[in-house]
Amino acid sequence: MTLSTSQSTNVVIVSNSSDNPFAIDIAYAMGQFDDIADLISMKQFMNSEFCPRFISDEQDFQNIGQKLNGKSVVIVSTGSHIKSRQELAMANMIIARAAKENGAERVILVEPDLFYSAQDRGPSKDLGETSFERDIQDIKKFDGQPFTAKLYAQLLKLSGVDTVMTIHNHSDSVQKIFNEVFAGDFHNLIPYEIYAHYLLNSDILHYGKDGEGLVLCAPDKGARDFVKEMFNRLGLSKAKFIMLDKERTAERKVEITLHKESEHTFDGLDGASIILFDDMVRTGSTVVKSCQFLQQINPQRMVFAVSHFYASDEGRERMAHPALGEILTLNTLPTILNRDEQGRLRKKMVVLKVEKWLAQELCNILGLPDHQEANPYKIDMSSKNPRFKRKIWFSEELQELQAKAK
Repeated sequence: MTLSTSQSTNVVIVSNSSDNPFAIDIAYAMGQFDDIADLISMKQFMNSEFCPRFISDEQDFQNIGQKLNGKSVVIVSTGSHIKSRQELAMANMIIARAAKENGAERVILVEPDLFYSAQDRGPSKDLGETSFERDIQDIKKFDGQPFTAKLYAQLLKLSGVDTVMTIHNHSDSVQKIFNEVFAGDFHNLIPYEIYAHYLLNSDILHYGKDGEGLVLCAPDKGARDFVKEMFNRLGLSKAKFIMLDKERTAERKVEITLHKESEHTFDGLDGASIILFDDMVRTGSTVVKSCQFLQQINPQRMVFAVSHFYASDEGRERMAHPALGEILTLNTLPTILNRDEQGRLRKKMVVLKVEKWLAQELCNILGLPDHQEANPYKIDMSSKNPRFKRKIWFSEELQELQAKAK
């Protein structure tokens, strides 16, 4: 999918760093072939202050401050090992202000893993709207801390951002804040079709043609709606759905049980393929505990699917546990594509690259025509993964089928 030149000239895609591969891939998918570094200069003063500049013709004195008139500027923002999230967030706001002060009609922030979502409420009941009744213990967790999610939304709006796009944000409070601040122009994209297409067209799981022997698992009640929708999207009538319950007994300790509201029990699930879904993983303690608990089913395959994978040393070590067979994740944190970042997990990790999918969604938001693809993602898998050779065969066969369909 690429736009025509006339369409793409009204959209300018930049990032908060000039060599962000994630941003470059989105730009390419939308028909922008100019280097981001040729569109915006990431200038820094001697005192270390950031001052970006949208590059213009040095001899043009007739259109000063009008270079971006009528254009939509898309700022693609992802995490980085080079700059902190605080630095990147500030850069987003300064770039947005530069765009608006040089005539941009609309500024869109694409931030797949939305910054400051962890601080989604504050130390009183009126600071944050949750889907549950906040008790004194929940309020105490935020004692002395700022309600940063709301501050970030307000600062983005003040700087000139009109639209925010993110992927699978887990917080009801954050979603309500951003919808309120951006008057509904907040897009929380849930990757149902990405996961469904891969699960239905790969050999990561083993099950019958109608889903016999397949179990979808929600790690807690908070994930139920997402996993239930995944269940519906797969369209496998004989698959099963179970829900776990977790009780946090300490900062890094949880106890796992089968939730009393789970649609199915463990009866008749022996030897099934299980896929456990969640929105994010940091330390890996909950997912490993859940996989260990699920071992009583004696699963044939145990897969963990997660949208945001924070590859901490602690998490990598913990998730190397044999109870966890394979990890399916998105590249919302692009550093996960680095094999050193994956560490020993490279043997059990598959990354679905979603830049093309985001480009399609941007076209929808901007009202631009585009060619929708059934599988708008790319697969990144280490050759150390035992399924690597089969994946190559699958890709070639899929390309042949697509060619015949055309």
